[in-house]
Amino acid sequence: MNTPDWKSLVRPNVWHLAPYSSARDEYTGQGADVFLDANENPYNSPNNRYPDPLQRDLKQAVARLKGVPAANIFLGNGSDEAIDLVFRVFCRPGRDNVVAIDPTYGMYSVCAAINDVEYRRVPLGPDFSLSADKVLEACGKDTKAIFVCSPNNPTGNAFDRKEMLRLCDTFGGMVVIDEAYGDFQATPSMTAELAEHPNLIVLQTFSKAWASAAIRLGMAFAHATVIGFFNKVKYPYNVNSLTQFEGAAMLKRREDVEKWVKLILTERPKVMQAVSLLPCCTRVFPTDANFFLARMTDADAIYDYLCQRGIVVRNRSRVALCGNCLRITIGTPQENTALLAALRQWEG
Repeated sequence: MNTPDWKSLVRPNVWHLAPYSSARDEYTGQGADVFLDANENPYNSPNNRYPDPLQRDLKQAVARLKGVPAANIFLGNGSDEAIDLVFRVFCRPGRDNVVAIDPTYGMYSVCAAINDVEYRRVPLGPDFSLSADKVLEACGKDTKAIFVCSPNNPTGNAFDRKEMLRLCDTFGGMVVIDEAYGDFQATPSMTAELAEHPNLIVLQTFSKAWASAAIRLGMAFAHATVIGFFNKVKYPYNVNSLTQFEGAAMLKRREDVEKWVKLILTERPKVMQAVSLLPCCTRVFPTDANFFLARMTDADAIYDYLCQRGIVVRNRSRVALCGNCLRITIGTPQENTALLAALRQWEG
C-alpha cells in the first residue's frame, strides 16, 4: 500500500488552516423548530434556509449506490470543483507541478493556470494508449498530482487498469482518475481500489449517464484524509439545496439511468459503423464512452456545414493527436439519423 506522507504533500497553509465554521456546521441536530442562528429570512420556506454544507443525506444515498463509505465521498459543484480543489489543497503556486496525459479534458490545464501551477503534458501513444512509465518519467520532486481521464476525453478510450494501478503504486503524490464517462465502459470503476490506494482520487459526475448536467453535481471518492482537506478548503455551502434535492431524486431513478445507458450503447456501434462508411470519414476510433472520435477529410468545413444544418458536434482538430477530428456524441435515434442524413449529403 502506497500511503502518502500527508503533511509533506498538503500545502502548509492548508495543513494549518482553520476552516470557516457556518451555522449549519455548528448545529447538526434534528429536534429544533426555530432557527435564529444563521441570519436567514424566516419567510419563503424552504428556500430561505441554507443547505446542509456537507450534504449528509445525499452522501448516504450515494454511498449505498456506489458501495463507498460516506466518509470517503466529496460532493461538489460539478467535478470541476473537485479538480480545482486538488490544486488548492496540494499544489504550492509557483513551485509545484502536476502531470497529465495529452490530449485530455481541458479543465485540468485551466485549473493549473489559474492556480499558478506548472502543467506537464505526456503525449499518449499513436493508438491513444497510456504508458505509466512515460507519465512517471515526467514527474519530479515537486510533482503533487497526476491526472488521467478514463475513458478519456476527447479520445473516448479507457486505459489499461494495470497502467493506472502502476501509477498509484509508484507515485508518491495523488493520482486522479476521472471517470466522468465510466458508466459507459465495461470494466469496473477504480473506486474498488480505494482501500488499497490511499493516494487515489476517483472523480464521477451526474452530468453524463445520469442525464443531469444542469444540476452541476460532481462526486469525488478518496481516502477520508483527502475528503477532510477538500471539506476544509471548499466554500461553506458549495452544493445548493435544489441540486441536493434533484440529486437525491435522480438516485431513485436508477432503472431509468440503466435504460438510457443501454439505449446509448445500442446506438453507438450503429452510428460509428455508418460514419466509418462515409466518403468524408477516414477513420473512426474505438471508444468506451458515450461519444466517439472520427477523423474526417475536412473537419473544419464539415463542422461548419453541420452547424448550418442545425447539428452541432465538437471540432477537436486543434487538439494534440486529433488533427482533422470531430467528436460526436451519441444522441437519440432521431438525432443520430439526422446527423447521418446530413453527412451523407455532404459534397465537399
